[in-house]
Amino acid sequence: MATETKAVLRGVRLSVDKGRLVADLIRGKKVDQALNILNFTQKKAAPIVRKVLESAIANAEHNDGADIDELRVKTIYVEQGASLKRSAARAKGRGARLVKPTCHVYVTVGN
Repeated sequence: MATETKAVLRGVRLSVDKGRLVADLIRGKKVDQALNILNFTQKKAAPIVRKVLESAIANAEHNDGADIDELRVKTIYVEQGASLKRSAARAKGRGARLVKPTCHVYVTVGN
């Protein structure tokens, strides 16, 4: 039975490029191998992606009754979210614009 289960995390305070670096590491892997990779990856995005993956696994187990040992990361992608605009004081009374990026993480697991 080929079922797919999704999990989404929106509005994460993380740049898209940093998130995609970690997402590319686990795409297509078995979920236990993917969790192991994320546990030992020293990137800012690794615990965030791990949390979404764990949520997708829990959704698959609870909602679809899936066997965890057979699950794989079918799709994982990181899209750009709304940017937070801030201002910072600069010399001579000027101001500079700071853009703090956010992103959305989408994970689909299945067998």
